[in-house]
Formats: sequence, C-alpha cells, structure tokens
Amino acid sequence: MLLKRLYDTKLAQASYLVGCAATGEAVVVDPNRDIEQYIRAAESENLRITHVTETHIHADFVSGARELAARAGATLYLSDEGGAEWNYDYAGQDGAVLLKDGDRFMVGNIRLETMHTPGHTPEHLSFLITDTAATDRPIGVFTGDFVFVGDVGRPDLLEKAAKIVGTMEAGARTLYRSLQRFKQLPDYVQIWPGHGAGSACGKSLGAVPQSTVGYERIANWALEEMNEDDFVHRVLAGQPEPPRYFAKMKLVNKKGPRILGGIRRPAHLPPDSISNLVEQDAVIIDIRSAEAFAGGHIPGTINLPLNRSFSTWAGWLLPYDREFYLLVDDEDRLDEAVLNLALIGLDQIGGYFQRQALEFWSATGRPLASTPQMTVDELASAMESDRVHVLDVRGASEWESGHVPGAVHVPLGHLEERLGELPTGRPLVVHCQGGGRSAIAASVLQAHGVGAVNLAGGFKAWSNSGKPTETGAPTGAAR
Repeated sequence: MLLKRLYDTKLAQASYLVGCAATGEAVVVDPNRDIEQYIRAAESENLRITHVTETHIHADFVSGARELAARAGATLYLSDEGGAEWNYDYAGQDGAVLLKDGDRFMVGNIRLETMHTPGHTPEHLSFLITDTAATDRPIGVFTGDFVFVGDVGRPDLLEKAAKIVGTMEAGARTLYRSLQRFKQLPDYVQIWPGHGAGSACGKSLGAVPQSTVGYERIANWALEEMNEDDFVHRVLAGQPEPPRYFAKMKLVNKKGPRILGGIRRPAHLPPDSISNLVEQDAVIIDIRSAEAFAGGHIPGTINLPLNRSFSTWAGWLLPYDREFYLLVDDEDRLDEAVLNLALIGLDQIGGYFQRQALEFWSATGRPLASTPQMTVDELASAMESDRVHVLDVRGASEWESGHVPGAVHVPLGHLEERLGELPTGRPLVVHCQGGGRSAIAASVLQAHGVGAVNLAGGFKAWSNSGKPTETGAPTGAAR
C-alpha cells in the first residue's frame, strides 16, 4: 500500500492518493480542482487512478472528483446518505457508485469501508482503510471534515453559510452521536483529516498532518467525556464566520462542477486598456504585496496580496456573477493566482495586466494613489483630539476579546455591504489584528471613494504598547 498526501496551503486542504503496488490501481480521496497534481502523483508511482471519491459535498472549494474521474477513466464513488436533498444531482449521468454506511469497495488489495459520520453535513462519510494483503484490521481512516487533529468539523455551516435555518443545534447533536461511534475505533487507527490549521471548517485545527484515534481521545477536546448538551454548547461557541463563498460552493458541488479541461491563463491586456475599465468601474484586483500597493496603485483597484489568505478573501470579496481583472507585478505568479481562484470557482477572469499598466497610468499625467499609514502613538494622539474615527475589521470573537475604545466594528468580509454604516466627517483609521486584513479593507474603502488610513501593526501593536482596550459584544453599527 502507498499513501501520499497532497496539500493546498491557501485552502489548508488535504487530498490523498492511495495505491496498491501489487495491481497498480489507485484511489484519490477528496480531490480539488487542480487534477493535474493527482495525475502526476499517480504516474510517479507507476499507478493508474481507477477510483475517485470524496467524503462530502464540500463548501470551501470546488470539488475535482467529477473532472478527475472523467479524465482518468475512473469510477466515481459518492455518498448516498443524508436524504434526497443531499444527493449529488450529477451522480446518475456520471455513472457514480452510491455509498451507504457499511458499504465496501476494493482498490487492488486495499479495502475502503464507509462510515456514515453526519454532523458537519448530513451526507458526510469517513473511509476506513485496510491493507488486506497485510491484515484484516484497518490501518487508518479518512475523516474529511468530521474529525481533525485537535478539533472536529463545525456543525453550523448549513445555517450560517447556506442559510438553512434551524440546522445548527441539530447538526451539533448529530455530530455528538457520530463521535460516540468514532470513539469505538481502536487506538492504533490513524486519522487522515481533510483540513489543517487555517481552515474555516473548524475553529482550532492542529497543524500536525495526521494523528491516531488513541491520541485524539486524550488530546482532542471533542472526544473528552461530556454529555450531549455540554458538547453542543462547546462546539457552537466561538466558531469563526464562514466566508461568503461557502454557500456558492455547496450549490456548485451538489449540482456538479463544470468540467474545465485544464486551468488556462487569461488574456494579457495592453496597458492602455486599463483606463476604460477603471472608468467603467470594473473590478480590478492588484495581487501585489500590501506594501507595494500602499506605495502606489491605480485608483479604484483592490489589493488582494497573493499570500496564504488569498483564496479566503477572494471568496469573500470577488464577484461570481461578472468578470474581473488581475494586475500582477511578477508574471511568474500569475498562474498561481489563476489556479487559486479556479479552486474556489472564480473562473471569470477577463484578462490580466502587468506592471506596465502602472507606468502607463503615470505617464499619462494621472498620479498613482497611495495608502497613508499611522502608528499607534499617532492614533492615540488623534483620538484624544477627536480628529479620527477608528474602524476594526476583525472577526466578532476577536473584537469581543478586546478592542480600541470607541472603534466601529465591521468585519472585512461585510465591509462593502455596510459602507453606509460607517462614520463620516473625520479620517477613517482602519485596523485588524496585525495589518493584513486592514490593508485589504483600506483598498476596498478607497475604491469606493472613502478615505482610509491603515494602522501599522494593527490591534496587536496597540495592545502591546499598553494603550487602553475594551471588551464585550458590539452594538449598533459596531456589531
């Protein structure tokens, strides 16, 4: 048996290739849309992908299961649990084998046995893996978004992201019962989860790539001995707000992702064409660093630095219903950006500009815009004389644990829809925890004609300097 983990750092998402050396067959579990990586991984081990499956209908990325199965000529295996409303719409036309709790299928000498593990989603499956050439006992389990290292999948997404009212507590109680069954697995069984630290599919995922049932029983809070009501309270408390695009992904993955036929580079646009796009209020995304953008950018463009948070904030802020454009400083990173966007279904890129667009803008006599910066000492002085408003764009739990006195709270993901709630009459100083989100927020505000100053170092710098803070839930516009 061969096991290979393929990990996307921006999505904090794990896929797995499991192969049988004796027969050359392989299965891929939870593939994302970058299917070439699985083809290459299989070929490097002299394997052919004969089976493709996934643990559930994903919310945080577009599934690659359908396209990979078609490309490799493999059989697709999908969940048939959770009721009719959680069936895959495309399963019949794609000839998928539907799986119920306890079903088994073989990949060479490797046996996959399904466990229905609902709670995160109603249709969720986990896969027990047994290398039958060596033993009749399982070596490990692919847990998807059910059990992570140090945490469990959140049961509130259907209500918070998909707006299916009344499912949050019911999902938590179902998850509790799934965990009681899971705890009966032997201690030696390895756990291979679908996500790691940084994913919004849980609140405290560990960075270790795998674990065991025995270790999680002593180290994972959700596997501690507690009654159902206590578990429900704990699992629902402090969950981060899910990105807006999660609801879109659920629908796409249920109906059937569009077959791309490969990730294609968008058209390279001439520098002078950016003027018309700016005049038309087109969405233009500058993927340079926050520092480079702050130093000089084309007015009306939005800064989404191509870093670990790129996919998350692209899913929050970019439109799914119209074209947008990219501005890149380093063309070598263009393909990375295009792939990252495709992984969350943002395929409608109208074209891209290189740095020459900035030079063209300046050469025609129009100045580049900049983003002013302010230190915590400068902010404290300005607040004393009522010369500024302060905007906190962090999440709700961050705000409640401590914030700048008198600040207004609007999380970055909701900023555009709540522009009308922002205070006016004074400069707006924007901050987050460390400066990354506030740089994006400042660019969004500037694109909408709102003057913004970025607080260098964010709330961390403010609190570390000994400046006063407040705690508690926000009210009014500061909710």
